[in-house]
Amino acid sequence: MKMTAKYKNKKVLVLGLAKSGTAAAKLLLELEANVIVNDQKPLEENIAAQSLQDLGAEVVCGSHPLTLISDDLDYVVKNPGIPYTNPLVSAAMEKAIPVLTEVELAYHICEADIIGITGSNGKTTTTTYIYEMLKGSEKDPLLAGNIGEVACEVAQKATEKNVLVTELSSFQLMGIDEFKPKISLLLNLVEAHIDYHGTMDAYVHAKGNIFKNQTSNDYIIYNADDKKVSKLVELGQATLIPFSTKGEMKHGACIENGYLTVFGKRLLPVEEMSLPGEHNVANGLAAAAAAHLAGASEEKIRQVLKSFSGVAHRLQYVDKINGRTFYNNSKATNVPATITALKAFEQPIVLIAGGLDRGLSFDDLIPYFKKKVKCVVSYGETAQKLVETAKKANIELVHCEKTLENAVKKAYVNSEEGDIILLSPACASWDQYRTFEERGEHFVNEVKKFS
Repeated sequence: MKMTAKYKNKKVLVLGLAKSGTAAAKLLLELEANVIVNDQKPLEENIAAQSLQDLGAEVVCGSHPLTLISDDLDYVVKNPGIPYTNPLVSAAMEKAIPVLTEVELAYHICEADIIGITGSNGKTTTTTYIYEMLKGSEKDPLLAGNIGEVACEVAQKATEKNVLVTELSSFQLMGIDEFKPKISLLLNLVEAHIDYHGTMDAYVHAKGNIFKNQTSNDYIIYNADDKKVSKLVELGQATLIPFSTKGEMKHGACIENGYLTVFGKRLLPVEEMSLPGEHNVANGLAAAAAAHLAGASEEKIRQVLKSFSGVAHRLQYVDKINGRTFYNNSKATNVPATITALKAFEQPIVLIAGGLDRGLSFDDLIPYFKKKVKCVVSYGETAQKLVETAKKANIELVHCEKTLENAVKKAYVNSEEGDIILLSPACASWDQYRTFEERGEHFVNEVKKFS
């Protein structure tokens, strides 16, 4: 890693530990900063804080005294999840003390080029696509950010022979100063995280930080079909590379005569992509453009587009058994996410849905139930509500089960060759599972029993 002197002898407050805060504090100590760690968990229960104290950090745990924000403080490095309304963060900003996230530290020490991926949806799939496409290339890819390890940890291992493929949230991008990826991707912009950012404009501005320091020697790959994205990237200085599923792009990535085409070169017919849905075609185009610029071969890009099974729990292909194809979309914890999944398929769908009852309506599903779904199997707290929604859509095959295990069995019994059996719950998992990942893994294990 590059041993930057930027933080040497600087007084830095690391606010909030968890994975990213702990990694940032350790790195800052190695860079010879004077580190103060502040975390809510009391010191006697806080193993991370204890280890940092042993390494030489000053540790303040159990409370957040405003006296930590002093005139001699040079930087605050905060956990991305801590809002800017936090009293310590607000006080730092009032004193014009830079408030950073650990991705800024990663940039300053990283010897490798960085590919940064952001957007409201599709970040994880696109990031993983790029990572897989670059395997075996001249520069070995390393996965970092919201997916994989903390960016400043991975950056310490990176050399000029690597490329850092980094998923970036709006929370992380608000806390950058000089961070500059060689290639940035802006996939789409829809209303999200307004409770954190306050307004849609603030959210969009945070996303735009990904290219604010780029120059004409860098690239921004952007969604030309998204008006908000197209308008935002006009503020940047990087070379613009558009992608589109709707129009032809001679200097970018698009669908041309039914083929995924990147920089004028045909890769493969759309129907040969392994992941279904227009949103995944868009993700694939964006990833292919980035991977091409970073040195991946056409053959490797083509191979990944044809074989990639998806990120776990995000419209993940599970198996094909007796002509039925199973998909795990446990990440769909709300109605819009389930609508996106339903839109991805042309085949008849047997839908498994249900989970925690948040008191919300499922009526927005009705038009998609009518067009796409032949059978609904509901389970969990929301089972009866989903039954009523399915009946409003005039679906004849509707079943209500107590558990996901029983729902999977019922879905199989009510399916036939050529059907899609889709777990896309439209609900949080917390009535029966600790996480959506646990729910998805249970589904995958139940599917395996049929093979």
